Amino acid sequence: MSIPETRAFFDGLNRDYLAVHRRKEELFWAFRMGTSDEGEEDYAAAEKAWKAFVSDPARLAAVRGRLAGIEAALPPGAGEAPGQAAGEAAELLRGLRGWKALFEANIVEGEAGRAAMERIVALEAELFAKRRKLVLTQLVAPGREAEATLGSLATNLAANPDETARRSSLASLRGLEGWVLANGFLDIVRARNELARSQGRSDYFDYKVRKSEAMSSAQLFAVLDDFELGTREANRRGLDELAAAEGRSALEPENLLYAMSGEVLREMDPYFPFAAALERWVLSFRRLGIGFRGASLQLDLLERRGKYQNGFCHGPIPAFLDRGAWVPAAVNFTSEGRPGQVGAGYRALGTLFHEGGHAAHFANVAGNSPCFSQEFPPTSAAYAETQSMFCDSLLEDADWLSRYARSESGEAMPPELIRRRVERAQPYRAFEERRILVVPYFERALYALPEAELEPARVLELARETERRVLGAESPRPLLAIPHLLDQESAASYHGYLLAHMAVAQTRAWFLGKFGYIADNPAVGPLLAEKYWAPGNSLSHDQSLRALTGEGFSARHLAADCARSAAEAWAEAEASMEAARTRAYPEDYPADLDASIRVVDGRELLADNSVSEARMCEDFAAALEKRYPRS
Repeated sequence: MSIPETRAFFDGLNRDYLAVHRRKEELFWAFRMGTSDEGEEDYAAAEKAWKAFVSDPARLAAVRGRLAGIEAALPPGAGEAPGQAAGEAAELLRGLRGWKALFEANIVEGEAGRAAMERIVALEAELFAKRRKLVLTQLVAPGREAEATLGSLATNLAANPDETARRSSLASLRGLEGWVLANGFLDIVRARNELARSQGRSDYFDYKVRKSEAMSSAQLFAVLDDFELGTREANRRGLDELAAAEGRSALEPENLLYAMSGEVLREMDPYFPFAAALERWVLSFRRLGIGFRGASLQLDLLERRGKYQNGFCHGPIPAFLDRGAWVPAAVNFTSEGRPGQVGAGYRALGTLFHEGGHAAHFANVAGNSPCFSQEFPPTSAAYAETQSMFCDSLLEDADWLSRYARSESGEAMPPELIRRRVERAQPYRAFEERRILVVPYFERALYALPEAELEPARVLELARETERRVLGAESPRPLLAIPHLLDQESAASYHGYLLAHMAVAQTRAWFLGKFGYIADNPAVGPLLAEKYWAPGNSLSHDQSLRALTGEGFSARHLAADCARSAAEAWAEAEASMEAARTRAYPEDYPADLDASIRVVDGRELLADNSVSEARMCEDFAAALEKRYPRS
């Protein structure tokens, strides 16, 4: 087959995928934001069309045929990396290998499998349409009840000093668990297992892990079990110390987060005004040298009824090089902030750094096809989350806090408060990581349950059993209230967050070893873009880590972080603050993020950077003041 014919085929794949992907993603955004004029049937149809494209055996066969023809005509090893065997044939070889990986990661064999997939899509769309109408409530003060989102429930549990109010938040979350189990989630579990069995796997958990991380569930749990064992004693010690200091009631799920850090979070709150979150994100990313290569970003940051209650980032247009011409990304990301609630400003900042990290990653992938720059398999969940979690890890750094945490009047967060935050958080470092670890242990057990045991009471019992075994206490974030479990895209993938935390600790250790600091270091963004982001999913998670750090994937850095004493953690933090005070930071940071940014609330535009990023931040703050006037 000739090169021109293969080029026409390859360009057609790119073009056709962009069309079906964009349609699905635009409806996904509108449906999840509660702004769609189209019903769940339209979204389900678009999702079905996209899944049909990426799991089409005929397209996979055609890609394999054209690959075989090019590989036979090129010398061995050609096209393995940009710059090798330069020419159109090598470029096509790289791109077609990307498409082969995508189709192989998403292929669903047989009519039974395709029917199960269609049923899953329909069931999930139906469940989400119901969930969008569900209103949760909580007490925010004695005798004062308010509507609640998942984010405000979590913030209330962590920062409200009133135990009755916290208990109401836990009751809402556990009520949501019962609602989920009564409204079709177990039918989705059955359909997912049916899909997995049709593909020759024992259950959906094993099927999904193989698809998303290219490993078996046994291989995954060899890593997770080792980490569980390595952090078990530190977790037990932290809980014992908490109970000794605060009483056994501190270990009750409505009290746990507040007992660990609630008073410190309340004291920190004045230094994280919600209205300043956007500006601090923009400045921090600019000073890290992070740019978006001309991408269009749309940010929906405020809570409202009918909106999806969890932050996420999706890209309707994946970035890529189309015959050498740059196609910038279009990326949407969201959070569910409630200005005025204690802790909401810090939470909003965390979402901006996390989802903005995802956006920076996908905006900088520089493959020759959109198949390299999208958040679905063969993109590893652990690889994708490493990028976002590296960015949000800065918010825990004492040197970042000393430079950015400011009250509305400009007063810096006192070093004494930073010290108390570090010393308060460190004893529970293992517990925080195990809050992630508990999810894959539960999901693996859920999908392995015999059909006869897939009943609400048994599943709730399994959830509480798993929480007590892994955490040493019942979770303040009940397992079945975690939205990731409900969506096929994120189900059986939560372990990716813990694998990413391991990789983040490894990445941070390398940057600190090479430069001595991370916050406001303009070398960080370009190195991330070159080593982690540009290759997209053409590299495995392990390969990307080796490209930057020279070391394969390792959990040892995170384990060491969990094992440090509070005194050791503060000594490191204090040294970083002192170094920041005396460091000569660059004066020529990038002037902007190289992106077109719109900040919206549903269909309403709140601010944009058409004039400047500074004007955008001012307009955002003014819009918040108008909507949420201070009493």
